[in-house]
Amino acid sequence: MKLFGASEIEGNNLKIAGLEARYLAENFGTPLYVMDEKLIIDKCREYYKAFRVREDNNRVAYAGKAFLTLEMCRLIDREGLCLDVVSAGELYTAYKAGFNMEKIYFHGNNKTEEEIELGVKLGVGRFIVDNLWEMKKINEFAEKYRKVQNIYLRITPGIEAHTHDYIKTGQIDSKFGFAPVDNIIMDAVKSSLDLSNLRLAGLHCHIGSQIFDNEPFADAAEIMLKLIKEIKQETGHEIGELNLGGGFGIYYSEGDNPKDISYYCQTILDRVNKVCKELLLKKPILTIEPGRSIVANAGTTLYKVGSIKEIPNIRKYIAVDGGMTDNIRPALYNAKYEAIIANKANEPFDDLVTVVGKCCESGDVLIRDIKLQKAESGDILAVTSTGAYGFSMANGYNKNLRPAVVFVRDGEAKVVVKRQSFEELLLNEI
Repeated sequence: MKLFGASEIEGNNLKIAGLEARYLAENFGTPLYVMDEKLIIDKCREYYKAFRVREDNNRVAYAGKAFLTLEMCRLIDREGLCLDVVSAGELYTAYKAGFNMEKIYFHGNNKTEEEIELGVKLGVGRFIVDNLWEMKKINEFAEKYRKVQNIYLRITPGIEAHTHDYIKTGQIDSKFGFAPVDNIIMDAVKSSLDLSNLRLAGLHCHIGSQIFDNEPFADAAEIMLKLIKEIKQETGHEIGELNLGGGFGIYYSEGDNPKDISYYCQTILDRVNKVCKELLLKKPILTIEPGRSIVANAGTTLYKVGSIKEIPNIRKYIAVDGGMTDNIRPALYNAKYEAIIANKANEPFDDLVTVVGKCCESGDVLIRDIKLQKAESGDILAVTSTGAYGFSMANGYNKNLRPAVVFVRDGEAKVVVKRQSFEELLLNEI
């Protein structure tokens, strides 16, 4: 089993940033999302350096859909990153955190009129435009608020990354963006240039998630640069910014083979430099949008073991006090995770079990067929690399309460999201 950041085994106990997992579970309750704050900061700084933000005026935009709270907004703001949001809720979170609205990219394939108006009104830096209806609505609201709104066009570059079908977004047949079919892209470009309250500042693409190879990113950059050249030749308009999205792979379980951040960043930068020279094209300001790769390995979810059920010669089930309500990815994507009995960390991993949740669904399986230490009711199970898409995809199925989130660093823990109470569960019910 692989540990990350400030996680370590001391004696028979798993410690995260100097705090025993059992101590965290006892003091903050379970299920509990534990985030290694220093590891998040280190990842932000790695991206900032590797993508030459200071030297070349490039940008790193954290993809808020991975994990977004008020405290996370403040952290990435301190680290000099921009922010990618995909809903009014994420935008409002950033606004309430005091995040600089000019540094926000507003995504989404079906932004509502209310979301568009809120984005224009609050001063979002760039809308990533997904369709012509949205483009016209942004122009209308920009006119209403007497602004000229910067936009990017989201392009599907036709690259199919080697990943799960549900998380491939760069292929032509996609709900996202303008496809390179007939004259769809060039017509969208011309439409944007005809609207007086819009400024076509850049192009955007995103080819998928959990990608371990760097070539798809470099290929996407080349396709987009050639499109920028074509746009200039046909319309005379020079695109000054290019956003290449995210999707950089991380380690979840054995078999995942992620590379260093510099491996992805340097490949993109090298290809951009090469293609711009070949095309005699002015190099655009570049943006990438890592999310999962900044927070995933920093997160650990702690559970308390409850019932243990063994069906002879079939399977042994270990049930925990969470499940698909706090981590739906195994049910949704068949996502794989590693785990450890945190209070028996040095005992043998020789008990083959399946870890299940407490929801009333047969599909509520967190980890199938994993070797763990021999578990007993009351033990603390730690599932690693849950920092991305655990909290952000959490749900209230079976009216289970949503867990708390704590940031840990240098032997100290701070609650950044309170555990939901029964009163809060019914807050909006009449």
